[in-house]
Amino acid sequence: MNVSSLSAAGHATSEKVAPWIEGLARVGFAAKGVLYLTIGALAASAALGFGGKTATDSRGAMSELLEKAYGRPLLAVIAIGLVGYAVWRVIDGIKDPERRGKSAKGIALRIGSVLRGLIHLGLAYTAGSLALWQQSESGGQGKEARHWTARALETPGGVYVLWAVAGAFFGYGLYQVYKAVKSKLNKQLELGRLAQGTRRVVVGVSRFGIAARGIVFGTIGVLLARAANREDAREAGGLSDSMKELLTLGKWPFIAIALGLAAYGVYQFINARYRRIDCT
Repeated sequence: MNVSSLSAAGHATSEKVAPWIEGLARVGFAAKGVLYLTIGALAASAALGFGGKTATDSRGAMSELLEKAYGRPLLAVIAIGLVGYAVWRVIDGIKDPERRGKSAKGIALRIGSVLRGLIHLGLAYTAGSLALWQQSESGGQGKEARHWTARALETPGGVYVLWAVAGAFFGYGLYQVYKAVKSKLNKQLELGRLAQGTRRVVVGVSRFGIAARGIVFGTIGVLLARAANREDAREAGGLSDSMKELLTLGKWPFIAIALGLAAYGVYQFINARYRRIDCT
């Protein structure tokens, strides 16, 4: 078989595989929607005195789902979807179907896409292991954040790496808030088929959710910066620790952020339906 034949065969394979990746990516968006809806609903319910947890993260949400009668099958579906989402993110970063280019901003976005894919592979493993055999574990992402922060502080020059990671989280949070304000969602979502009023609601909910998540991730950066400044790994934390920190702002600001995380879950469902996905 000559080179052109191999190329044609590879292209044909890509055309066959891509729809499956797209389908899994959409399931992955829906899986993220379930997790963020759970996180936001638990936090808002707790703040309003209806039970729940004011501070949890993706793994905590999985543990909550595990306790339901349908928990393990749902977590299995979430795991499969997150794998598809992760694969799509890695392909997005490497092949650049969205044409971000080779500028500094484009390269940073592509690297970020690959890293998000790897992170979601880890979440997929957690969901899959919970679905198959494990019981829920305490600690979650906050425990891991403190573990790796301690490792960094024990390494020569590690405090500077920690400052850089803190800056990355804070910068990402600011970018998410900026993205919410600018609302350039039409580049990623196919909303043309929606009525104008419906589109306005969809964009509004999406912007609210993106901004709330940006605040939460920016606060993670603040916690890491505090750990670097005090050289104390106990100051670091993940999403649940960020929520605890935001609780100090007061009941109603916290409820607004919690509802924003639930709105981000709705935004993920919107992505599952209307996101432009190119895997070829």
